[in-house]
Amino acid sequence: MVKGEQYWLLKTEPGEWSWEDQAANGGITKWDGVKNKQAQKHLKSMKLGDLCFFYHSGASARRLVGVVSVVREWYSEGSGDKNSEVVVDVKAVGEMRRQVDLKDMKEDEELKGFVMFRQPRLSVMPVPEEVWKRICELGNGFEGDGIVKDGGDDDKDD
Repeated sequence: MVKGEQYWLLKTEPGEWSWEDQAANGGITKWDGVKNKQAQKHLKSMKLGDLCFFYHSGASARRLVGVVSVVREWYSEGSGDKNSEVVVDVKAVGEMRRQVDLKDMKEDEELKGFVMFRQPRLSVMPVPEEVWKRICELGNGFEGDGIVKDGGDDDKDD
């Protein structure tokens, strides 16, 4: 991990903004609509290149589906007063090789105490490095992570 790199989780309702929307949008979008002050504080803490899990929330989804990276640090959008919206721009990195359901995360002993389980309504939250690594293991990594997964090719040089 590069010194100073941080990991995050961004929640969205798939009916509002889905992974498919993210990918169809050239992969880049502004992450807006965050009203909670704690979540806004987390947006303000994000740095260029930080990685974020893209999480589908809501009754029918509740799973990690991909990874985005921060491509523009926080800025205000709106009237410029204290009610201005806090926004960051993110770019799709890649889909999880296997989507990770909330149920699977809750059942994993290594993820006990993860803030997502204590504050389930928080839409933006930090992810400790050890939690990031474990969730990536559960999802077999993500496209663009630099890890080549065996595609079943028998021409291996062992």
